[in-house]
Amino acid sequence: MAKGPRVVAELGRPETPDETAARKAASSQVYRSSQNVRNLLAALIVTVAVVAVIVFAVPRGSVPEQPGIDVAAVAVDVGSGIGRELVAPEVPESWRVNKAELAGDDVQTWEIVYAPASGYVNVQQAFDADAGWASRQISGARTTSTETIDGVSWEVFEIPDPARAGNISYALTTQAGADTILVYGGGAIDAETVRTAARGLATQIVELQEETP
Repeated sequence: MAKGPRVVAELGRPETPDETAARKAASSQVYRSSQNVRNLLAALIVTVAVVAVIVFAVPRGSVPEQPGIDVAAVAVDVGSGIGRELVAPEVPESWRVNKAELAGDDVQTWEIVYAPASGYVNVQQAFDADAGWASRQISGARTTSTETIDGVSWEVFEIPDPARAGNISYALTTQAGADTILVYGGGAIDAETVRTAARGLATQIVELQEETP
């Protein structure tokens, strides 16, 4: 026996074809929405799982320190390329080397910059520099006295106002054959720290002086 149209309780009568179509469309929309939510949750769970794998797979530990600059090795390498004997001072192992390279515009210079516990120490070796070169490097300061350190006579720049001299607090200069050696400190560096660098140059300066006719 054939069934007649389904009576809808809310309507108290059978659905019309348009009402049936609208009900089915609404039901399909609800189903699709529920599927979209499930898919979104599934995708979110997969994403979190992938991130967790990446995080736990990355090796832990601190970033390895960059190897320090071997000033003596660089001095030999650079010096052989320009036909010069370059200085490489003996300084405390705790002093970090920030730079060791050729510099200068009008006067070619071998420059080393050290970073002790605080401040900095700059060592420069200028090739065939004129008499006023050292003074120009420290904002025109003038030498005020001389000091002998491990057999080497240095001219001393005592700078009363470091702020007006590029933050340089104390400087020493001497001749090493045809080269001019300048050592100065800046920041919180005291005179004794500058002397430490000068002391580490003594043997090499004497050798350069002896090699010059």
